[in-house]
Amino acid sequence: MSEKLTEEDTKRLYITPQLENAGWKNLIKMEYHITEPKNVLKNNKINKSNGKFADYLLRFKDNVNQFAVLEAKSYDISADKGIQQAIEYTEMLNLPYAFSSNGRTYIEHDFIKGTENEYPLSNFPTVDELMARYKNSVDENTFLINTTAGFYSSDFKRTPRYYQLVATKKVLDAIINKKQNRILLVMATGTGKTFTIFQIINFLIKNKIKRRVLYLADRNILIDQTMCQDFKPFQKIMTKIEKRKMSDEYQIYMSLYQQLISEDGEEKFRYYDKDFFDLIVIDECHRGSVKDDSLWRKILEYFDSATQIGLTATPKETKTESNISYFGEPIYEYSLSNGINDGFLAPYIVIREVINVDAEGYVPYHNERDDNGKLIENREYNSTDFDRKLIIDERTQLVAREVTRFLKESNDRYQKTIVFCVDIDHAERMRRALINENNDLVKENAKYVMKITGDDKEGKDQLDNFIDPNETYPVIVTTSKLLTTGVDCKTCKLIVLDTNIESMTEFKQIIGRGTRLYPERNKEFFTIMDFRGATRKFSDPNFDGEPICIKEINNIHEKLVDNDVALELNNVEKTQNNNEKYKLSGKNVYLINQTTKVLNSDGKLEEEKYIDYTKNIIISKFPDFNAFIKKWIETKKKSEILNEFDTSIDFSVLKSILNLQDIDDFDLINNIAYNIKPLTKSERIKNPKLQEFLKQQTENTRKVLNALLDAYLENGIIDLENPSILNNEPFRSMGSPSMIIHQWFGGLSKYNNVLYKLEDLLFSI
Repeated sequence: MSEKLTEEDTKRLYITPQLENAGWKNLIKMEYHITEPKNVLKNNKINKSNGKFADYLLRFKDNVNQFAVLEAKSYDISADKGIQQAIEYTEMLNLPYAFSSNGRTYIEHDFIKGTENEYPLSNFPTVDELMARYKNSVDENTFLINTTAGFYSSDFKRTPRYYQLVATKKVLDAIINKKQNRILLVMATGTGKTFTIFQIINFLIKNKIKRRVLYLADRNILIDQTMCQDFKPFQKIMTKIEKRKMSDEYQIYMSLYQQLISEDGEEKFRYYDKDFFDLIVIDECHRGSVKDDSLWRKILEYFDSATQIGLTATPKETKTESNISYFGEPIYEYSLSNGINDGFLAPYIVIREVINVDAEGYVPYHNERDDNGKLIENREYNSTDFDRKLIIDERTQLVAREVTRFLKESNDRYQKTIVFCVDIDHAERMRRALINENNDLVKENAKYVMKITGDDKEGKDQLDNFIDPNETYPVIVTTSKLLTTGVDCKTCKLIVLDTNIESMTEFKQIIGRGTRLYPERNKEFFTIMDFRGATRKFSDPNFDGEPICIKEINNIHEKLVDNDVALELNNVEKTQNNNEKYKLSGKNVYLINQTTKVLNSDGKLEEEKYIDYTKNIIISKFPDFNAFIKKWIETKKKSEILNEFDTSIDFSVLKSILNLQDIDDFDLINNIAYNIKPLTKSERIKNPKLQEFLKQQTENTRKVLNALLDAYLENGIIDLENPSILNNEPFRSMGSPSMIIHQWFGGLSKYNNVLYKLEDLLFSI
C-alpha cells in the first residue's frame, strides 16, 4: 500500500464493511459517547476536555442494549494498540466483550473466560455466533438481565447513562441471582437515582419477579417529584398511600413514612399483611430509618421478607447510625467526583469569606448587656455561637451585602441562590437583610427574596416555583434545613453557607443542591460562598471516598432522640428560642480575608490560579494593550467585546480575588492582562471631558445620561448599553422609552450616537 491510511480510512474501507458483512449493520453505534465532555472550570464553556467515546458500540438484536466495544486503529498500526482502551470502556459499561482492530486483524478480550486472542478480521463473529456464545457462557437470568434490562421505550425517550445502566444490572443481579434482600445503592446528587430505580422496578414488574413495590420517603416533595417525573410511565399502576389502606389493584405504592406510622406511634403499616410488598425502596435512606431505634425503622422490620433497596447520595456512618450495618456494603457507587469527571455534574468555585468576629472571637466587656437589657454571659463567642447564642446584626448585614455584591458583579442577579442559615430565626433575619440590600429588585417583585423553612406556609408554597427553571421568582431563598436534600433545583448557581456544618452527610447534601448541569439556562458550574469555614470538608478524605462503617455495636446503649423524625413529622425545623439568644447591634464587623478556589482538571481546589488563566485568555484574543484598545475604540457597543469573554471568564470571581470592587470590567481586563492601574467607576465618571460633555446637553438629555451613569455605577456597562433599561425607574417617571428617545434625543440614531460618545469619554485612557 503506497499511502498510509488514517484511522478513519481504515474504519470506512475495512472495519465497517466487515462488521456489516457479519450482520452488525443495524446494530452498530459509531463514536458512542460514554461520558460527556468534562467542564474544566478554569476554562468553563470554551475548552471542555474530550469525553470518552467508543469507536464502535455493538448492540443486541433489539438495537438498544449494549453488547461489546470495538476500538479502531489505523491500518499500519498493530491492533494491540487499541485493546487496553477497549477494555477500559468495556469495564465502564460492564459488557462481556472488548475488541480492537486495525482493519487486518482483530483482538478479542473475553471477560467471561478471561481470555484474549487475535484473529483475521474476516473471521469476526456474526451477531448470531456471538449471541449464542454469550448465551452459553452465562446463566439464564444473567442473559435476561444483560439483554433486556435498563430501557423503557414506550413513552419514555430518555436513554440511561452508562453508570445508570451498570447500577441497574448490578442491583438486578443481586436480587435475582444472589437472592440478596438488603441492597444499598449510592449515587451522587444529580446523577439520577430515581431514574435508575425506575429501570430496576420496571424490569422486575415486567418480568413478574416482584408483584408490589412500596416506595418510601420522608418528604412530600420527594414523592410528588418522583411520581410526576421519573415514575410517570407507571401512572396506570401507581398510587399514593393516603390515610387509609389502599386496594391491592396497584403495583407501585408511594408513601411517606408518616402515612404508615403517625407521630403518636399508631402503626398504620399493619393495615397491610407482612408479605403484601415484596420490594421496598427507601429514598434518602441516610435519614429517618437509619437508626436502629428509629420510629420509622419499624416499617422496614415489619415487611422484613421484602427485598429492601436503600437509595442515597450520602450513606450515613457514625457511631450510632449506619446504612452499611443494615443494608450491607454498597452494591454500586457513583460519586460526585465521578460525575464531574464524566461531564454529567457541574464543577464549582469556592469563595471563603473570613469575618473579623469569627476569626478573633467576640468577648463582651464587663457587665455588657444586649439590646434587650440582658446581661451577656462573660466568655468568648466564636463562629459556632453566632446566630445560635449571640446575634450580631452587623454580621448578618455584612453577609447579605457580600452575597448581593457577588450577584451584582456576576451580572446575573437572577441566578437561583440558596442561603443556608443556622436556624429559622437566622433565616428570617437574613431574608430581611437581603431584601434591604436588593430593594431595587424587591420593588419589582416582593418574591425576589423569600424564606423557605418548615414553619412557613407561604415560603413552602413557593418551593415549586423556586426549583422550576421556567419560573423567575423566588430568586434568593434563605433556609436552615428544609432545602438540604431532595430539592431538585437545576438552575441553582450560588450556594451560601452561613451555618456550621458538622455532619459530612449534611455537607454533601447541601453541596448537591448545586451540582446539576443546566446549560439551557447557562448553568455550567456553580459557586459556593462560605462564611463559616464549612468548605474545609472538601479536603477531608471522607468527602468523596467510600463510606467506612464505624458504628459501635453495644449490648446496652442509651435511648437516642431521633432528630430527623422529629424534624419531619412536625414539619418544622428545629430552632432555638429567641429569648435564649443575646442580640447586639452597633458592632464593627468587616471582612479580614477572602480566598477563591477553583476546581482544577484533577478535581483539586486550586487557589487564585484563575488570574493566570484569565490573563492567557485575554492575551490570546488581544496580544497587547494596543490591540485591545484599538478594538475597544472601533467597537460601538462595548458590551460586545465583554461578551466575547462571557463564557470563559467570571469577572465577579476575579474582583473578589483582587479585592477590586468598584471597577469596570474594562479596567479589570487592562489590569490583569496589561498591568495597567485601574480607575474606579466613580473616577471615570468624574473625567473632566465627560463632565463638560454633559454640560453641553439639554436639561432632559442630561437627566437621562446621569441616570444611565448611575446604572453604570451600580451594574457596569451591561446596564449602560441595555435598551430595556428605559423601562425601569427612574426613566419610567421621565416618560415612555419612545418619548425619551424621539422627543428628547431626536430619534434612535441620535440617541445611540450620544450614548457612544458618552462611552468614548467614559473609557478614555
